Amino acid sequence: MLGFLQGFAYGLFVTCLPWCLVGLANPRLALPTDNPNRFQVLFRYCLLVPFISMVLWLTSLWGGFGPSLGGWLAGLVAVAVALPVERGWRRWRSRRHQRRLQERLAAEAERQRADRERAAREAGVAELDPARPPVGADELTLALCRAKQQLLDVKRGDLASQVDRFYTRYTHVMELLSARFDKSELAFERSRGLITEVCLGAVDTFTSMAAQARGVMGLDDAYVRRRLTQEGSQLSVEERIALKRRLELIEETDRRLRRLVARNESALTLLDDTAVALARVETGRPQASLATDRALEELRRFIEGAERYSRSERR
Repeated sequence: MLGFLQGFAYGLFVTCLPWCLVGLANPRLALPTDNPNRFQVLFRYCLLVPFISMVLWLTSLWGGFGPSLGGWLAGLVAVAVALPVERGWRRWRSRRHQRRLQERLAAEAERQRADRERAAREAGVAELDPARPPVGADELTLALCRAKQQLLDVKRGDLASQVDRFYTRYTHVMELLSARFDKSELAFERSRGLITEVCLGAVDTFTSMAAQARGVMGLDDAYVRRRLTQEGSQLSVEERIALKRRLELIEETDRRLRRLVARNESALTLLDDTAVALARVETGRPQASLATDRALEELRRFIEGAERYSRSERR
């Protein structure tokens, strides 16, 4: 064994000079690092590897002088074998480090996002990110995310902000409902069903808003008005009629969108009324339960009115 070690030390020491010359010519051939340089080549093959071979040689002298041919040959190929092995080990360690770093960053980003959502809810309005729904989002919240994404796709961020308000009201009412009633109670199921119906109706309204906004997405009302104002006398009759018709389409769509926005505002007011009624349940006064019943009745009438409104719109 000591003879093999002694031969290995001789073979390793002999290869230091050739590998150093190769590294000085092209450091990437002699070093396993990602950004090799000639200083690293000199340190590795003029100091580190000779020091290792010297330590091995001194250790092998305990068995006398008798280097083996197998150790000599192993020392000659040691660097050539060690380089690809070390490169693979470094790549594996880098991938593991990157994977752990990404996991930590993702966990930290998720925690910060949850903190921002909680802080936004406490501040008054929580902002939905359609690409990354809130943690533990239910089906209604996911539907609101999809509706907001549709509005953002048609460049109507002003309308998408109403989705955030709806989400904030919905979460607030559901938190109050969970705090005031047990989930096994009939009142909880009835209230949650009515609240969900109101919010689903709002989702349908948002979808309709996105569809109507998409119809005039490519129309620029400022451009049309500017041409009619500045170039009105130079336009032909056909072109003026076409521009006016385009402007009418934009204005008609805006009127329809305002009606839909107003309808959602009514639903938001009903959710606020329901939240106030649920909050009064805690006081223990007889008027509290009556207020809750009235709020639920208002929600029920609103849902029925929404169904009639939808049928009239389809006609």
